[in-house]
Amino acid sequence: MSHTRWDCKYHIVFIPKQRKKVIYGALRKHLGEIFRELAKQQECQAVEGHLMIDYVHICLSMPPKHSISNVVGFIKGKSAISITRQFGGRQRNFTGEVFWARRYFVSTVGLDEEMVRAYIRNQEKEDDRYDQMKLGL
Repeated sequence: MSHTRWDCKYHIVFIPKQRKKVIYGALRKHLGEIFRELAKQQECQAVEGHLMIDYVHICLSMPPKHSISNVVGFIKGKSAISITRQFGGRQRNFTGEVFWARRYFVSTVGLDEEMVRAYIRNQEKEDDRYDQMKLGL
């Protein structure tokens, strides 16, 4: 990779199992730190991120030598274990398999990176606006 120049960014969205509204409070603060650390362990960088009540948006910059599915699997798996250890009361022999749903959404970020980053940043406002529109019916 020393002779390679790359700019590979991905927009990733994933949800807790059964879309439970569990990402709030202390857990929300903890997750941002954990995602950044896990990305760093995979030689990646969390460029932008936003945690909603029931889903996660991340813009991830990663080298082309890594598979996006392996990196997302690593981040989801290790974060679930960390969540369970810190907030679930179990300290040993737990895989964290009951927190994140298996599926996720991923899209490449090309030259419109700034637009994707703004979308991630403003997602909560957009959801509130959409909810207000539904109330007007």
